[in-house]
Amino acid sequence: MLKVNRDDERPIWQQLLDQAIHNITSGKWPPGELLLPSRELAQLLGVSRSTIQIVYEELFSRGYTVTSRRGGTRVSEWTYSPYSSQEETPQGPVPPELPLLNAAVDHLHSWFRGKENRNVEIDFCPFEPYLDEDFQKNWRKSFLHASVETDLTSWTYGNAYGFVPLREQIQRYLSLERGIHVHIDQILLTSGAQHSLDLIAQALLNEGATVSVEDPGFPASWLALKYRRMHVVPVPVDEHGLQVDRVHPESKLVFVTPSHQCAVGVIMSEPRRQQLLHMAAQHPFWIVEDDYDSEFRYRGDPLPTLFSQQPQNTLYMMSFSKVVAPGIRISAIVGPKEAICQLAQVHELTYRHLPIMEQLTLAHFIKHGHFMRHMRRVRNIYRRRHEAMTKAIVETGLGQRFKLSGVETGLHMLLEAEESFDEEALTNQALEKGIRVYPLSTFCLESNRKGWVLGFAKVDEAAIEEGIYRLAGMLI
Repeated sequence: MLKVNRDDERPIWQQLLDQAIHNITSGKWPPGELLLPSRELAQLLGVSRSTIQIVYEELFSRGYTVTSRRGGTRVSEWTYSPYSSQEETPQGPVPPELPLLNAAVDHLHSWFRGKENRNVEIDFCPFEPYLDEDFQKNWRKSFLHASVETDLTSWTYGNAYGFVPLREQIQRYLSLERGIHVHIDQILLTSGAQHSLDLIAQALLNEGATVSVEDPGFPASWLALKYRRMHVVPVPVDEHGLQVDRVHPESKLVFVTPSHQCAVGVIMSEPRRQQLLHMAAQHPFWIVEDDYDSEFRYRGDPLPTLFSQQPQNTLYMMSFSKVVAPGIRISAIVGPKEAICQLAQVHELTYRHLPIMEQLTLAHFIKHGHFMRHMRRVRNIYRRRHEAMTKAIVETGLGQRFKLSGVETGLHMLLEAEESFDEEALTNQALEKGIRVYPLSTFCLESNRKGWVLGFAKVDEAAIEEGIYRLAGMLI
């Protein structure tokens, strides 16, 4: 018999429904059991008939009962067997083994130094930019304005290319700051470099295609491409950038960071740039140009892009991770219209579009000048920290023990050592002294180069000096 508990906060119909389902699933009401007519049961329980009708309708809609005009409402003929706590819990499907995925994630953790949870006093992180309360205040202001000003159409399914006003702001920025003049249909918004590369692999390459990447370089690039079953070929990097003559002749894509090589930090020389552009024209392949931190140049203006010289087969990647904050998760691919259209189709099929609120906020942030003011402010901060890092390395004698590179552009520089350098042991020793440094080997695919990639964006001048002096004390 069902019971009504007047002290229960749940609605009466919900109480009765839960009891009925329990009686059916536990076998108390066996299959074929005839339930009392709704009017009769309502009188017995002292509730309205409409309450019982709701319960019966829910039981029927969920498949617990069947009804007929002559046969009334009966428990369904089903094969449910109540679970006994003494029985062994049945196991669900076992996920397949994915050694490639596991190895890639382990490499990413190693690259980010994510396995080390101990607190450190000084972290020379090369991945994250400087953020302060001014940024947070202005971002919050843009977020609130975007929330108020947006209309209801913004909350429907969006454009796979990305929010049009944001693409217009990016178009204007690229034209003024990077010399890239494109139509907004040549801009596709994504959620980071890995997302961009994943789309490129799906939309523009066939499985098993040969792709060439810098080594040392950006690990997420080759990990993403390998996971899409591309044949990834490492190409050495020297003081002039990618060794173009070592690019695999069957490459369908070459990934480069020409304005500030990821890890080594060098600038790709003009002869090498022209050599790569000529090769791409002669043996058509995609050049993927990752321009991740070229805005921060300490000697003159940012360098011209490969895209501005050869837009027909170059895909230009920009991201707001370094120039604003990684948590925003907005980046862009710029390229030929046909290629961007195909990327957008894959994006629509697999992701649909980016979350609208971040796009609305960033569009407001750029349009109302917060972005450029933020850029001017952090450039000054980075310049001071860059000078402090360079000065400390010279004064402590680390510049004599290591080869210093990557000092013209970006948010990190490289202290490169001999191949005999015990990178792991000395990295752990630095950690014991409260300093986190980032080994060059984690940026290497096949290269045996050793050293430390040191970022300075999140470390103030005093901490930079202290950290470099502690490192020097270990080594000299």
